[in-house]
Amino acid sequence: MFFATYLYQGLIAGFSLTALANHLAARGVPATEVGLHFALAGLPWTLQPILWGPLVDRSAQRRMGRRRPFAVAAILGCHATIALMLLLDADQVGLLGLAFLVHSLFASLLDTACDRMIMDHVPAAELGRVSACTRAGFVAGTSLSAGLLGWTLSRYGLTVSLSGLLASGVLASLPMLLVREAPADALMDFGRRGPAPRRVPFLRFLRRLVLALRRKRALQLLALCFGLDAALGLFELPFSVDLLQGRGWDAAALSRLQAGLALVSGTAGAFAIGVWSDRAGPVRPLRLLLLASASTFVLAGVLIAAGLLRSAAPLILALTNALPGLLIVALMPALLQASRGRAGAATQFEVYMAAMNLGSVAGTVLSGWLAPVMPLAVLSAVVAAVFLGAFLLVGRGDLLAPRG
Repeated sequence: MFFATYLYQGLIAGFSLTALANHLAARGVPATEVGLHFALAGLPWTLQPILWGPLVDRSAQRRMGRRRPFAVAAILGCHATIALMLLLDADQVGLLGLAFLVHSLFASLLDTACDRMIMDHVPAAELGRVSACTRAGFVAGTSLSAGLLGWTLSRYGLTVSLSGLLASGVLASLPMLLVREAPADALMDFGRRGPAPRRVPFLRFLRRLVLALRRKRALQLLALCFGLDAALGLFELPFSVDLLQGRGWDAAALSRLQAGLALVSGTAGAFAIGVWSDRAGPVRPLRLLLLASASTFVLAGVLIAAGLLRSAAPLILALTNALPGLLIVALMPALLQASRGRAGAATQFEVYMAAMNLGSVAGTVLSGWLAPVMPLAVLSAVVAAVFLGAFLLVGRGDLLAPRG
C-alpha cells in the first residue's frame, strides 16, 4: 500500500516537474516561467504542516481507521483535479500551474496521512526498508511518467498525456482505496467510531510543536533538509534548460534519460540503502552519500568548466541525479524517529518534509534568476559545498541518534 501510494505521487511529479517542465522549456518558455510552474506545484508541500499536520494528528477514530479516511478523501480530490485539467491546453501555463497547485493540496494531505500511518504501524527496526519502499515507489512512478508521458506530450499533446496520467493514477491508488488500515476497520465508512475524543486545544498543540522545533537538534535537521533540496534545485533547472535551449536536446529524450537514471538508483539502490540503514543506523549511509554527492558535483563542475558539457552531458546527468536521489532513503528513518512518540508526530515530521520542499522551491526559483548571470560550473561548486557542509554537520554529536 505504501509503495503504491508513493508510486501515485511519483506519477504526478514525473509528469508535472519533469515531462511537462521539459516540454515547456523546449517550446521556448523562459526559465523564470518554468520556475514559477515548479513553485506553484510545490507551494502546498511547504505549507503541509500547517494545512494538514494538526488535522491528521488530532483526528478522531473513524470506522475506516484513524488516518485512512484522510488518504481516501485526498485521492478522490486528486483524481477530480486531474480530470478537470483535461479542459486546459499547453499554452495555458498559468492555469496549469494553478491546477497543479490545487492537486498538490490534496496530494499533500494524502502524503501526511500516509506518513502518519507509517509512524503508527511500522516498527523502528523496519523504517529503513519502508523508506526504501516509498522511495522506490516514488521513483518508479516518476520514471514511468517522465519517460512515457514525456513522449506522449511531444507526440500527441497535453490532453492524451493527462488522460494517461489519470488512468495510471487511478490504478496506483487502488491499494489505498481497497486495503484496510486495520483488519477490523470498514472499507468505506467515514463515520466516527466511539465517543468524541478529548483533544489537546489547538493553540496548546501549536505551542508544544513550536517548543519541540526550537530545540537545537530540530533546528539543525530543518537546516539540513532545506539546504540539501535547495542546493539540488539550484542546479537541476538551469542544467536542463541549457541542454534543451542551448544544446538542442529533445525534451522527450531528456525526460527518458532522467527517468532511466532515477529508476536505476531509486529502486535497487534505494533498497540497498534501506537495508543498510536498518542494520547500521542512518548516520554512516547518509555521511557516505553526502561525501560522494559532493564529489560528483565537483567532478561535474570540472567537466563543465573544461568545455566538455556537450559530450559529457549524459555523464553529468548521471553524476548529479543518481546519488543525491538516495539521500532521502537514509535521512527519512532518522526524521521519523525524531518525530515519533510526540502528540504532533505527523506535524513535526511534515515540518521536516516541508523544509525539503521549501528548499526545492526556493532553489528552483532562485536558479531561474541566477542562470543568466552565474555559470553552471559555479552553481555546481556551490552545490558541492552545501553537500560537504551537510557531511560535516551529520558527523557532529547525536544529530541523527534515535530519540530516547
